Amino acid sequence: MKSVQEIAREIVAREGGYVNDPDDPGGPTKHGVTLGTVRRLGVDVTGDGRSDLADVKALTRRQAAEIYVKHYFHDPKIDQLPKALQASVFDMYVNAGANAVRILQRLLNDMGHLVDVDGVIGPKTAMAAEAAALAAPDHLADAYGIARRNYYYRIADSRPASRKYARRRDGGKGGWIKRAEEFISVRYHLSEAEHAARVAAWG
Repeated sequence: MKSVQEIAREIVAREGGYVNDPDDPGGPTKHGVTLGTVRRLGVDVTGDGRSDLADVKALTRRQAAEIYVKHYFHDPKIDQLPKALQASVFDMYVNAGANAVRILQRLLNDMGHLVDVDGVIGPKTAMAAEAAALAAPDHLADAYGIARRNYYYRIADSRPASRKYARRRDGGKGGWIKRAEEFISVRYHLSEAEHAARVAAWG
């Protein structure tokens, strides 16, 4: 089982360096850490007493990983979830914030473990996740990964500017879909034909 620090380093590597994509609602980002996050957490890498774009650009991979471990793993209590879920929910929390937990909570409800869909891992959500893991130990992580993949497709359905993250220019799977499938057993990966059929309505 990988440590949370190893998972954080993998997330940093997956997120890449500095980007400022006008189609990304997160705005300027480095190693996946957005300007909004830098401001919200009061990150001052440059030591000038401010938390601004200069701090995003100066952020190191190690600092980004430390931010993820504290603010995206321990603080939202992902460490209270079953081990099988932690890596995928952690990775999704970095990418989508509390929506990562809402996806899990909706899945738990679909499995008959009723919890509020509030984006917060409290005792009920943690207990429901443990019960689901006991009931379906070989399937819960895959089910979450599939729900996550579907979430990305739905975003792209409703927001054309985001479709480039779900479908490459050549029609293949985009970064969002490939990212979700890193946490899904190969047997549940979509074929290229299935992916093409799913995005055909986008034109």
